[in-house]
Amino acid sequence: LGMFSELKFPVPWGHVAAKAWGPSEGHPVLCLHGWLDNANTFDKLIPLLPRGCYYVAMDFSGHGLSSHRPAGCPYHFLDYVTDVRRVAAALQWRRFTLMGHSMGNFSFSYCFISPQFCFLYPEMVDKLILLESLGFLLAPEDTEAWLKSKRRVIDRLLSLEAKQQTPKARSPEAALQRLLEANSHLTAEGGAILLQRGATETPTG
Repeated sequence: LGMFSELKFPVPWGHVAAKAWGPSEGHPVLCLHGWLDNANTFDKLIPLLPRGCYYVAMDFSGHGLSSHRPAGCPYHFLDYVTDVRRVAAALQWRRFTLMGHSMGNFSFSYCFISPQFCFLYPEMVDKLILLESLGFLLAPEDTEAWLKSKRRVIDRLLSLEAKQQTPKARSPEAALQRLLEANSHLTAEGGAILLQRGATETPTG
């Protein structure tokens, strides 16, 4: 398991990088690094683990070889959970083992990324391995509401990104008509004023 391969998964702001060890047909194990760390944290550990598994250690956004989020965008804990969901989708993993290191100490907003993912998507995780980390704790009365709201946010975001298409080009007249159909309170004059600044002109429309 000393040899590894580099992987890249496209995301809207660039890519999420990862490195992989073992046979790709082996049991999938996703490895999550800790605070201000990167995928290389697993370099010495992976060769000691059971062979026959496919270990993928990802760099969270802004870490290692992964793209940084655009300037001015905060790195919130749910963004990291979403990174995990993106990578699992890119790998087409329906069920896998999740191994998380650190980020379970009470450092800033990095708390409990692995347990949070497991809590949000229990059907996707067969085993959870925590290295120098704690579990994810919520007050019982908050559990259901937290689960529903956070999972809905992630699922809707990834669904929207999957449907993203090249914007359609329309003539100025057709663009105005489309705007007026979607906003019945607008007058034609008001719509034309908004389109001066709200539309981008291209060679095709």
